[in-house]
Amino acid sequence: MKNSAAYLFAFFTLISLSAFSQDESAEKTIDWMTFEEALEASETEPKLWFIDMYTDWCGWCKRMDATTFKDKHIIESINENYYAVKFDAEQKEDIIVGDSTYSFVANGRRGYHELAAQLMNGKLSYPTYVFLNEDKQVLTTVPGFKVNNEMLPILDFMAQWTPASTIDYRTFLESYESPYEVAEEESNEE
Repeated sequence: MKNSAAYLFAFFTLISLSAFSQDESAEKTIDWMTFEEALEASETEPKLWFIDMYTDWCGWCKRMDATTFKDKHIIESINENYYAVKFDAEQKEDIIVGDSTYSFVANGRRGYHELAAQLMNGKLSYPTYVFLNEDKQVLTTVPGFKVNNEMLPILDFMAQWTPASTIDYRTFLESYESPYEVAEEESNEE
């Protein structure tokens, strides 16, 4: 009888711990917003923007969602420093920014959204990441799939960069301490 009580106790403890760890991991996701939500939020609290330009058919976009955007360091950097916007570059819904309305433009079998084209300076490749300043001006665009140790330094650099900065990205990388390299060094020492 004591053994079965001990087994039951251990079983329920494991279930409780499992549920707790699942709840914690469920909290650790990027706080994605729509463009309109970020516009509204930026009216009361100006902040940098990180826009993930994607399409439903883009395999590399899906891979970013399944890998890089699930990384805890990426999630932390984006949530801490940016309004994170998921933007379907082929969405059909209009977006109003100030006095301007941006619409879907049919083009061939698919088409594109005018706002995506404007933010990406007409270079429609996916995925592309657009960084905006607090005034909603494009700072830079970064095209292509990025693994976590490629994306994090970009996010961290853009979070601290200003037009008055005297440091460029290459110089920034020379002194950048990656949490991924530390983890690799620590595992090699053991």
